[in-house]
Amino acid sequence: MIHIIVVDDHRLFRMAIRAALVHNHPDIQLIGEAENGPALFALPALTTANIVLLDINLPGMDGITVARLLRSRYPQIKILAISAENTSQTVKSMIEVGIDGFVSKQQGDLDELVQAIRSVANGIEYFGRDISAIIFEVFVAKKKNSAVPSEFTTREKEIIDLCRQGMLCKEIAGRLGIGVSTVNTHKKNIFLKLGINNTMEMVQYALKEGIIRIEH
Repeated sequence: MIHIIVVDDHRLFRMAIRAALVHNHPDIQLIGEAENGPALFALPALTTANIVLLDINLPGMDGITVARLLRSRYPQIKILAISAENTSQTVKSMIEVGIDGFVSKQQGDLDELVQAIRSVANGIEYFGRDISAIIFEVFVAKKKNSAVPSEFTTREKEIIDLCRQGMLCKEIAGRLGIGVSTVNTHKKNIFLKLGINNTMEMVQYALKEGIIRIEH
């Protein structure tokens, strides 16, 4: 069972999420709702949540601040941003906080949201394709303390590039004709070479070093 909390200042939106999940997705349980950051941190259910669905444009304490506090106080909780606020600066700030996914209210739908929830719950980052495009435009690279990584295999380069396109592990497996577990193994090997632990950093490094390129 995936336990989620929705943080959004629009009551109708919270009601729509509740109705959609309760009736159609029994493996996802909504255990709490909050209209702002302080209300979220006052929820007793927060200690048992797996995922917080977090709007960014909140009154008072904005979503970026809420995400930072969640990361600090409850590092085990996954953060899935769901917002119409998807400017380059906002997406950049949320990525730097270390969110686990981002679904745009403007481009996404309930089916994509459910897919994102399940992906994030399974430890797989989820960024909608429009959000991925913004991430690559802003491209914030971290300084690495490790030495230059080992050479990448052809398969590893393929997987990095498909991740850049916003594809999930299941989609990558289908495209390459390999198992999902094989994709995850390749990604772990890439992470070890780079000394990182998430897909966004992997793609950012590959773009910076020219391992992969965005075709115009």
